[in-house]
Amino acid sequence: MKSGELHVPRWVATTAVVAALVLGGVLAITLRNWSDHKVFSAPRLELTVARGASPVSLGNFDNGFAAVLKNALPAVVNIHSSKIVKQRQNEMPFFNDPFFRQFFGNQFGQGQPQSQREQSLGSGVIVTSDGTILTNDHVVNGASDIKVQLADRREFQAKVIGTDSRSDIAVLKIEATGLPVLSIGDSTKLQVGDLVFAIGEPYGLGGTATMGIVSAKGRSGLHIENYEDFIQTDASINPGNSGGALIDIRGNLVGVNTAILAGGGGGNQGIGFAIPINMARYVMDQIVAHGKVVRGYLGAYIQDVTPEIAKQFGLSSNRGVLIGDVSPDGPAAHAGIKRGDVVLTLNGKAVQDANELRLHISEMSPGTIVKLQAWRNGKSQDFSVTLGELPEKSAGTGAGSESGHGAMQGVQVETLTPDVAQQLNLPAGTRGVVIDSVDPSSPAAAVGLDRGDVIQEVNHHPVSNLDQYKQALSDAGNQPVLLLINHGGITSYVVVENQ
Repeated sequence: MKSGELHVPRWVATTAVVAALVLGGVLAITLRNWSDHKVFSAPRLELTVARGASPVSLGNFDNGFAAVLKNALPAVVNIHSSKIVKQRQNEMPFFNDPFFRQFFGNQFGQGQPQSQREQSLGSGVIVTSDGTILTNDHVVNGASDIKVQLADRREFQAKVIGTDSRSDIAVLKIEATGLPVLSIGDSTKLQVGDLVFAIGEPYGLGGTATMGIVSAKGRSGLHIENYEDFIQTDASINPGNSGGALIDIRGNLVGVNTAILAGGGGGNQGIGFAIPINMARYVMDQIVAHGKVVRGYLGAYIQDVTPEIAKQFGLSSNRGVLIGDVSPDGPAAHAGIKRGDVVLTLNGKAVQDANELRLHISEMSPGTIVKLQAWRNGKSQDFSVTLGELPEKSAGTGAGSESGHGAMQGVQVETLTPDVAQQLNLPAGTRGVVIDSVDPSSPAAAVGLDRGDVIQEVNHHPVSNLDQYKQALSDAGNQPVLLLINHGGITSYVVVENQ
């Protein structure tokens, strides 16, 4: 026998193999029986495994994104606008005081208007080779002189084709041909996390590109514009970028840069907003076709359904849109829709909030018939509404006093008289109690109630005077109250919680 070799009898090896197989089977059965048990208190996780995912190939971007930006940069222009504004000299408040002017008159130059030229910078995007340019309304608003400078340093006088302040879009035209253009993308296909590039003329420095991702979609409630459906991005957008391009990784135009969330210094904070190109294109097409934007009109003042409102109206969730007021001769009123209805669906599709419904209606033509399903008195009803045309200036769709108690503690009210109603520009015949004062620390102040607001209902019960108001609050006890508030002729619902 050679050194280092070990000879094992065949029967021993066979026995060992059989034992291993038996032991393995027992172990497998044991583990299977334990599969539904917690091991060391660790929870069982239901993991979703991605299958067949196709990763984005960045093989063409080994040296960066120059290939994307090379063709896009020349299609973004600098816009220089100016306008004449009149100011008064010595703009100090006390110069306007009647007592001061009684003795000194206008000898300090107060009241003498002085003309001054105000200038602003912005950006724009060439969308047709013969000189159609898309930009922001606030870049050219009120301008008497607009100059456009191309990437090749050529300069043109621009003509305003039309503007839309509600969406902050403007369309310009320059007399040129063979211009570079950006292809129009589809902003609905953007996803959070997609790479995007912001191109513009920040601070008048010239064509500048920054990179980021789509941080969020459908941003609204920023009170920047009437119609908001912003793309949020962390690509740097600075003053002068307004009206510039937001493009995707393929070089397609997916948005028009319009605003930033600025800190104390006013610079970029990594939160910028762009108007989706689908909305901007709709507005542009309307301006080119009609000289203005023609929008559908529902004739109702709408608001979001909060959890508190949902509870008061007997809704199982806080989705939908509450009708706060209805224009007397508007399309909604003609269709039978009433204040207090909650719109659940539009043309069979669920609506989540007021902004979504507002956007959908605005992009429909007057005369369009829409199907609304609304919640009323504990059940759903269907309505057919023939949309009107949104007016140029749409309004949206006392004896004694009483200090409130319960949820309305800290609120002083009095019976609304015809004289006070006229002072508040309320329609003739408006009834309710008008708020005289609101304690800043009260629950009512927390939901935005203020002096001059008129309370017309408490928990769905109309109140026309102090007695009815007091009785309604007494019936509510210490529970939250649902109020119908009239502010400047427009009604809306609010829920005031008890402290």
